[in-house]
Amino acid sequence: MNHTSITGHLVKQLQVNIPYRMLKEGYLDKFLEYGLNPEVGFDAEALDHVTVSEAEAIAKQFHRAGRTITLHGPFTDLSPGSPDRDIREVSRKRFEQLASLVPVFKPRTVVCHTGYDRKRYLPMREQWIENSLETWDSLAATFKREGARLMLENVYEKSPSEILPLIESLKSHNVGFCLDIGHQSAFGSVPLRQWVQSMSRHLQQLHLHDNDGQWDDHWGLGLGNINIEQLFSDLDSLKIRPLAVTLEPHREEDLSPSLEYLAPIWPW
Repeated sequence: MNHTSITGHLVKQLQVNIPYRMLKEGYLDKFLEYGLNPEVGFDAEALDHVTVSEAEAIAKQFHRAGRTITLHGPFTDLSPGSPDRDIREVSRKRFEQLASLVPVFKPRTVVCHTGYDRKRYLPMREQWIENSLETWDSLAATFKREGARLMLENVYEKSPSEILPLIESLKSHNVGFCLDIGHQSAFGSVPLRQWVQSMSRHLQQLHLHDNDGQWDDHWGLGLGNINIEQLFSDLDSLKIRPLAVTLEPHREEDLSPSLEYLAPIWPW
């Protein structure tokens, strides 16, 4: 990382994704040194092994440094809308484990994947939504009491119509939409501008990474073909300013180039 290129006004307004285990492997010091705000990701293994005292020690260092924290929930193999009750119970268990950490980290937002995939669930879509709401309703209420907002993120959804009914059903808990532009590019079937327009009333967080539309590669910004400058223009025209914007590079060396790419087009 180039220290000069990742400091300043822009860095203060961004989150950067980091798996919880990597904070324990030396990246906590790097985040503190370079002034980065973390979006801390928890998978099943991390949730099973994290202790409250350990999490508190990490969270306190970020809080003392004045950093904004967001969290990202587990998602692998989870399906809160599954027709299988046991699968739903495992999914709820993982999200409840995550919820226990919200008072510790005091995040602004908590991002979770819906788990929807039309190839599996389209024939039972209404039941899938009903099942999902049993999980998200209580989880969103818990987050809201702790001062955080649940953000549901698009992954395999082809169009906004596949996620909008779920979010609208949760509006009493201030649940927002996290637009992941890499997922939209790789898995979506309608243009990014349509996603922004259709979800404008709920769009409260962005996940930024790049790809060529073939797969969810998590490249640095500017290395693929996603038109991020147009995205910012569309957000500005609709007067949308998200609560959080998260960079999601999967390689450390892509962070500084992503920030350099953003600097001349950043709208806020």
